[in-house]
Amino acid sequence: VLTKYYPPDFDPSKIVRARGPKNPGPKLQTVRLMAPFSMCCLSCGEFIYKGRKFNARKETTDEKYYAITIYRFYIRCTRCSAEIVFKTDPKNMDYECERGAKRNFEPWRAAKLAEETDEERIDRLEAEEANRDVMKELETKTLDAKAEMAVADALDEIRTRNARNERVGKGEAEGLMSLSDPVDAELERQEREDDEAARRAFETGTGERVRRLSEDDIVEDGLANVFDRSPSDGASSPSATGVSMQSAAAAAAAPAVPMFQRTVKKKRDLRQALGIKGIKQKTGLV
Repeated sequence: VLTKYYPPDFDPSKIVRARGPKNPGPKLQTVRLMAPFSMCCLSCGEFIYKGRKFNARKETTDEKYYAITIYRFYIRCTRCSAEIVFKTDPKNMDYECERGAKRNFEPWRAAKLAEETDEERIDRLEAEEANRDVMKELETKTLDAKAEMAVADALDEIRTRNARNERVGKGEAEGLMSLSDPVDAELERQEREDDEAARRAFETGTGERVRRLSEDDIVEDGLANVFDRSPSDGASSPSATGVSMQSAAAAAAAPAVPMFQRTVKKKRDLRQALGIKGIKQKTGLV
């Protein structure tokens, strides 16, 4: 309830247009207003309730909250005429008492002031975001430092192993490798045993290695050894006979080679087995 004050002896006809110099200093204006809150005068202790009307002076200050201008008001106590000053508070959408009086305690106002405003919430979130970014950057730097240390340790270990391998000889290096890799040594031993067993399986009693022969080689060798005769008289010599006997014994001692030649069976006449005689072909009628 902020209105312009008109005194009882106000006469609009006496108002004339006149130009003059502007008053220096803050702009003052006489207005009619109500007390925005309950207060107690500090001079006489008079209680002024909220809503009581006063003739006040309105002053436009240079203070601003963002783009909102802050105004100051001057009133006087109803008992001792002491000056009381208060101004607007656009941040909290309220008024603030400056001097001359003390605002009464209002529990609902204290609870409202304890609440977090939108501006305070935005500031808090921005601060938390900045702190979070700093912590994240610190964690990233820590992880990078750990990775670099691990890589450096691995490189040092590789250099140490290479230097040790160069110092020791080839035999010592093989011995170290066999000691360091027992699983590989066991696999190599098993492979050697398997090769030895396979070699023994394909050897004869005399130590010769068995070789698989084809059918043509067997027939040619048998005929050449058994029927080896002299072309002059047709009689076999003692040396040829001994060689042929040894070849026949070796052929008998050798295992039989399986034959895979296809044999054609003779077709059996089932009519004779059943007692059916042949039927002569009938001559056609002319």
